[in-house]
Amino acid sequence: MKKEKFVYNPKSLTFERYKAPVSKRLFQSVGFLLAVVGTSLGMLYLLIQYRPSPKEQSLMREIDQMKIKYSSINEQLNMMTKVLDNIQDRDANVHRMIFGMDPISENVWHSGVGGHRQYSEVTNYQNSGSLLLNTLEKADQLGRQMTLQSRSLDSLEFMASEKEKYLNAIPSIKPVRSDFVKRKIRYLSGYGMRLHPIHKIPKMHYGLDFTSNRGTVVRATGDGKVYRIKKDKSGYGNHIIIDHGYGYQSLYAHLDDVDVREGQSVKKGENIGTVGSTGTSTAPHLHYEVHFKGKPINPIHYCMDGLSPKEYEEMVRMASEANKSFD
Repeated sequence: MKKEKFVYNPKSLTFERYKAPVSKRLFQSVGFLLAVVGTSLGMLYLLIQYRPSPKEQSLMREIDQMKIKYSSINEQLNMMTKVLDNIQDRDANVHRMIFGMDPISENVWHSGVGGHRQYSEVTNYQNSGSLLLNTLEKADQLGRQMTLQSRSLDSLEFMASEKEKYLNAIPSIKPVRSDFVKRKIRYLSGYGMRLHPIHKIPKMHYGLDFTSNRGTVVRATGDGKVYRIKKDKSGYGNHIIIDHGYGYQSLYAHLDDVDVREGQSVKKGENIGTVGSTGTSTAPHLHYEVHFKGKPINPIHYCMDGLSPKEYEEMVRMASEANKSFD
């Protein structure tokens, strides 16, 4: 039962039933309504905060899974970085040991790519910003290092190619196969002062004499280009000069036949003519010279094919003995 309120009226000297003004009753009603609405909103906030909706729960699960995946990606990036660092170390050793060149600088290899500013928008993410930033920076660093390594390998490939050209060009084989030489290779007439077979006086002998049957194949001792072909009645007789580049030239004298032409490119081991006895020669043989930067050098150091170290040492010793040359 609703309680009624009475107030004393001094004029009538009686108690009368109290009626609140309309404005006060309206104020009370509005206050009550606001209290109800505020309480409802507070409870709704608490419900949303601590009891997310199914959609929000699904999104939160996705975020958790993404964090796990990003952590796994970070581990993979760390492993790839270690592998790439190992490749770079080996690359540096190749540069130093084989080509005698400085590798990629450590400062350049480990330098950054611009700091956090590049990903400033990512740092605003409260829950995943630092993880995303770390992953992106590692990926950028790895990509930059892979580019550097690729360029370094390109330079190695180029240098290896040039090295191969250089090694193929330098005279390094005997111009006549050992099995086609009449006498044992270690008895050949070598570089130095020798008794001239015709004039019977000591004379400087600038090459090696390989005795062989007339018509035996003569081969280029290194890659190069035929620089000159001459056919003289004395001296070297029919002879070929090959320019190998890098300051090296080789000369093949007393030939019977010449099977190349001036300006022709030749490969190491390619047939260029045959053994003869043209010019100032006492018997069929090949006179072979090697020149470096215009000056004759001992060819014995450029006839290393098919010999063991011991055989080569013996050949050098025998070729240095003062015997008679064949031209």
